[in-house]
Amino acid sequence: MEKIIFTPEGGEPVRFYVLEQTRLGGIDYILVTDSEEEDGEALILRDTSTPEETEAVYEIVTDDEELNAVAAVFENMLDDVKLL
Repeated sequence: MEKIIFTPEGGEPVRFYVLEQTRLGGIDYILVTDSEEEDGEALILRDTSTPEETEAVYEIVTDDEELNAVAAVFENMLDDVKLL
């Protein structure tokens, strides 16, 4: 499982494991978890970086409509995963 490290502004680095990624409506999303084991916390993150940026910039998807739409895509991609 691919591992990525996020460094929030003014915070400690946080390690996440990427479960899946997709592109929806021209926006890249990743489904991450905080644990390699089952039953970890999962988050859907949206890539907000511009093509000129050398590093990706992600933010947690909080809008309910967007979250439900992207979660449905990830559930279809990962048959054994139920989100939300």
